[in-house]
Amino acid sequence: MVPHLTTALTGPLQTLEKQILEAMPAIEHWFRQQWQEHSVPFYTSVDLRNSGFKLAPVDTNLFPGGFNNLRPEFQPLCIQAVMTAVEKICPDTRQFLLIPENHTRNLFYLQNVAALQSILQKAGFSVRVGSLLPEITRPTAIDLPSGDSVLLEPIKRQGNRLTLDGFDPCAILLNNDLSAGIPDILRGLSQPVVPPLYAGWSTRRKSQHFAAYDRVAEDFSKLIGIDPWFINPLFSHCGQIDFSATEGQDCLSTQVEFLLSEIRDKYAEYGIKEEPFLIVKADAGTYGMGIMTVKSPDDVKQLNRKQRNKMSTIKEGQAVTEVLIQEGVYTFESVDGAVAEPVVYMIDHYVVGGFYRVHTERGIDENLNAPGARFVPLAFETSAIAPDQKQLPGTPPNRFYTYGVVARLAMLAASLELETMAQQFTD
Repeated sequence: MVPHLTTALTGPLQTLEKQILEAMPAIEHWFRQQWQEHSVPFYTSVDLRNSGFKLAPVDTNLFPGGFNNLRPEFQPLCIQAVMTAVEKICPDTRQFLLIPENHTRNLFYLQNVAALQSILQKAGFSVRVGSLLPEITRPTAIDLPSGDSVLLEPIKRQGNRLTLDGFDPCAILLNNDLSAGIPDILRGLSQPVVPPLYAGWSTRRKSQHFAAYDRVAEDFSKLIGIDPWFINPLFSHCGQIDFSATEGQDCLSTQVEFLLSEIRDKYAEYGIKEEPFLIVKADAGTYGMGIMTVKSPDDVKQLNRKQRNKMSTIKEGQAVTEVLIQEGVYTFESVDGAVAEPVVYMIDHYVVGGFYRVHTERGIDENLNAPGARFVPLAFETSAIAPDQKQLPGTPPNRFYTYGVVARLAMLAASLELETMAQQFTD
């Protein structure tokens, strides 16, 4: 028995699923080799898009904020994976300081913090939550819609260590993507900090991640004999952008025209009748800010004031100066009639669950990470987690395993990306 998703399947992707399932022994052996050669992030989430003819990652998050959206049945996987992850970082660790985002008003995000704290505690660690907010001057309990609560405490710096009152943690776990920069209080610590400070959006760039993913997708595709385009969105990059002053538009429109031409060639090669489109997004940042759908160079030449304002700043009010121009991947998956995309969660190198991001007001060619999105745990016909190598007649292919393979490819790309950044950060 395998965890087949209960959502409807789309046709052409079954060919890719069949190839991946048949190559499972070779794939898992290949992954094991990669994990011996490369250190994996502590945790990762990957947004996937399934167009039927293509399954590709469109974003990789190194500070995932949706652990509360995972099915309770998968918590044992999370606990075991956390144990493995911690052993690599600091085998003697018993106490963790968890530092979240500064979203004290976002109760749904804080439910993620509570879920993450619970996973760590059930893995045998003492975990307290320290806030970077200056207004948190004493322990502050916040009640959550789930009925739980989270206790935020003021962080203290003592020499080169972070502490709370009566709590000297062995390691620091960041669930804060550092979009506004690296606070001085986090620099030069003797305690291990995971993910590393350079993994935050103040230094990380999506274009660097997808450049690493290019290499991973190429190697993997040779392994199973497919065109890497089926799992890899084409992309380009523009720097020196200022949407408010309409600077950098020539670069943007040129890259849009070039990428659309490349995609049309691929669509023609495989007889795909859909209209190509692109997603232009801030090269740094998350939360679905600074993103737009583009189908023609004119779309970026004729931005109105509202569109320019939307694209000019992202989280924490940071200005957008660089953009990623990424091949748009349609999503032909739906939940209760609404457009949906799968998000896969991993701790260490293990897939530990996922959910669908669902949006009733967005189309199949639009970004779903926007206000109004809701999250639906991936629903399975059984609670088993092992991939079924031999598919029984009349049963659907194991889409969850296929999702997990592509998500792990994105995680491997993040590993390569962080190795390069570590060298740059050290230099």
